[in-house]
Amino acid sequence: MKKFNTTAVCIPSKHYMVDISDKIAEIKSMVDAGYYFTINRARQYGKTTTLKALQQALKKEYIVLGLSFESITKANFAEEQSFVRAFCRLFKKNPDLYALMPEKIKVQIDNYIECQEKRAEMDELFLTLGEWCAVSDRPIVLLVDEVDSASNSQVFPDFLSLLRDRYISREADGIPAFQSVILAGVTDIRYLKSKIRDEAVSKVNSPWNIAADFTVDMSLSRDGIRGMLEEYEADHHTGMNTGEIAKLLREYTNGYPFLVSRLCQLIDEVVCKTMDPEEAWTKAGFEEAVKLLLSENNPLFKSLTAKLENYPEIKASLHSMLMEGKRLSWNGQQDAYVQMQMYGFIKQENNTIRIANRIFETLLYNLFLSDEDLKNNVFTKEGDLERNIFVEDGKLNVRLILERFIAAYHQIYGPLEDKFKEKDGRELFLLYLKPIINGTGNFYIEAQTRDQKRIDVIIDYLGQQYIIELKIWRGERYNADGEKQISEYLDHFGLTTGYMLSFNFNKNKEVGVKPVHIGDKLLYEGTV
Repeated sequence: MKKFNTTAVCIPSKHYMVDISDKIAEIKSMVDAGYYFTINRARQYGKTTTLKALQQALKKEYIVLGLSFESITKANFAEEQSFVRAFCRLFKKNPDLYALMPEKIKVQIDNYIECQEKRAEMDELFLTLGEWCAVSDRPIVLLVDEVDSASNSQVFPDFLSLLRDRYISREADGIPAFQSVILAGVTDIRYLKSKIRDEAVSKVNSPWNIAADFTVDMSLSRDGIRGMLEEYEADHHTGMNTGEIAKLLREYTNGYPFLVSRLCQLIDEVVCKTMDPEEAWTKAGFEEAVKLLLSENNPLFKSLTAKLENYPEIKASLHSMLMEGKRLSWNGQQDAYVQMQMYGFIKQENNTIRIANRIFETLLYNLFLSDEDLKNNVFTKEGDLERNIFVEDGKLNVRLILERFIAAYHQIYGPLEDKFKEKDGRELFLLYLKPIINGTGNFYIEAQTRDQKRIDVIIDYLGQQYIIELKIWRGERYNADGEKQISEYLDHFGLTTGYMLSFNFNKNKEVGVKPVHIGDKLLYEGTV
């Protein structure tokens, strides 16, 4: 029986997988056109699985030299002679690949491996590879995975320069060379180059400026995810609504392959042990898997938090975006932004920065709230002490949450002061809310409504959704507009009851929570 897989390469005969044949076809068309290019995607984004599938798709028409720099030690990257020997050993480690070599080429490769004198230079290796291209009955494609292993290497820029030289000679003079070269890894080679080449001796032309842009969308589509779930359903007969679960997976992950597979894996291997499979593969089971995922400290999450520690200015910017609703403009010259995008943690939309997906965003909210909790955990303690009174028949009493939060705020801080910042109210309310739903439910912020005027907090709790709008009071007219907006937003979620929490500086305000009817909707409006 197949399983969901989140480690190493996915194998179609063993694992439930999304059909990526359309993406493979796009990449193959670039190979057919003779392009040299890189595939840079974040960790656990399915690169190795994609490369394996690509090799299978290419092998009928091409000889594919599928290599990985992960097999070359750091010491072998330090000096040209050792790199040439290590590179040639990669061929011998793959008997099928080695068997494809003409005898004359095998002899030369063996000589490079065996020689101890400093005479096996890299340009000699490329002459040998060029000879192979000239006599081969099929075009040859070089595919190198894990090029990040060449980080800080002294010979890698020369390797790129020779690839570039052979490409130009092929195009200009018809000299035999690789049909296509594909270099895959997390880090963009242009960034690797900036780290490993001494500016004092850098060349005018980048050694990889011949590369074509790689624009294939490697995220998993909703239809693709649904196809994978339908295969699972055919085996397990849970009665799941594959379209609904696929929609949830896409909404929460934006198609990030590891996150999609991990959520499915958690439902299949963990949630199904605490619920019947028929219930596990519903929205309630999905929410349980989200909770489990966010509680993990897996390598992907570790990578995200480590990058934030390395770039405190980015961490501060993302904090202001999430907690204060500030708009961050994309700047391609800002190295930290480029790297965060390269590692898959942020994206750009309409020249503004967005968190890559809802899972990462919730992870960041939890991180920022934990930081605030360490500084001032008064509101977290208040929410934790009162959590048991807010659940009635498995449903949250959000009106009571608002009432108790308002009372706690005035008891601890007194009246609002002019120095109060909007982010303060958001942080305090989320700090109060988090322990109430923690362990049972989840919350996220609707990105489309997050700005300096308002945010909408969406709570998923035991299969029920609750929407709370947080905002600064800016007058009756603005409040009426807000009531209309949240009413329309409730329609989108199919809800009839919503909640608003306003931080109001008027001295004559009425503190507390009151019901307001807007058409067929009931809003509970709280005022601090």
